[in-house]
Amino acid sequence: MRILLTGGTGFIGSELVKQLMTHDIVLLTRNVTKARQILNHASQAHLTYIDSLDRLSDLNHIDAVINLAGEPIAGKRWSKRQKQKICDSRWNITRKITELIYASTEPPSVFISGSAVGYYGDQQEHPFDESLHVCHEEFTHHVCARWEELAMRAQSEDTRVCILRTGVVLGLNGGALKMMLPAYKFGAGAVLGSGRQYMPWIHIQDMVRGISYLLNTEHASGYFNLTAPHPVQNREFSRILAKNLKRPYLPFTPRWALALLMGEASSLLFDSIRAKPKHLTDLGFHFNYSRLEPAIKNLLHHYK
Repeated sequence: MRILLTGGTGFIGSELVKQLMTHDIVLLTRNVTKARQILNHASQAHLTYIDSLDRLSDLNHIDAVINLAGEPIAGKRWSKRQKQKICDSRWNITRKITELIYASTEPPSVFISGSAVGYYGDQQEHPFDESLHVCHEEFTHHVCARWEELAMRAQSEDTRVCILRTGVVLGLNGGALKMMLPAYKFGAGAVLGSGRQYMPWIHIQDMVRGISYLLNTEHASGYFNLTAPHPVQNREFSRILAKNLKRPYLPFTPRWALALLMGEASSLLFDSIRAKPKHLTDLGFHFNYSRLEPAIKNLLHHYK
């Protein structure tokens, strides 16, 4: 299979490349030299690099597209400029891919495109799956709803579209866990606010396995929560992480302090999203890590 991959040098994408090494990958990157360095773990014989989609007039030579590109949504305050950067980095590339699929006489059979559980917004303590339809004014919903709409335009009899509503991906090479570990290692980890908010987490191995499963399951299409079957409250997450590091942790962090520090982006910490991966499990996908503690134990086993 010949796969066009965007976001292949990111946290999830670089792990996915390992999973897809039996295929030929065309990797979109702004910096080919840097991409080669980041992906030096992969067989370069199976990798081709392009620096712009403008070099392509169609996708007739591509069997599948996996679109993971996007400016990181966490880590910076959401200024007006940063919000636009977050939106443009997702929307523009997705729009261009859809246009290339339209322009193809033999289009890719599948288009797998990123999104996030931020689509749902704060759902408090209520469990839900992909059948939940929401419409609200939060920025995360605004980003994801438009992102998904642009990708779904590619859906046709020839091309199935799978939307990845991704949760908090746990791994050592990026994402939330990498940012949290130094504080927890030194006993300064903390419950965020009341800690009652649900965290829809997923182990990085299950994340890339889930994408590969959708790639190879010919009847899979629509929306998929890429989250483990058992989301946990933040206070439980903090307890398990501190316990397995054999460190103490702070039982409470004032919400107002984090809101002052992060501004509107603090919603990423406090929105309660008890998402279930019903669509994925109904297809027959089996999670290697459905419970948090075994996932944390596995990751910390490799942590130095």
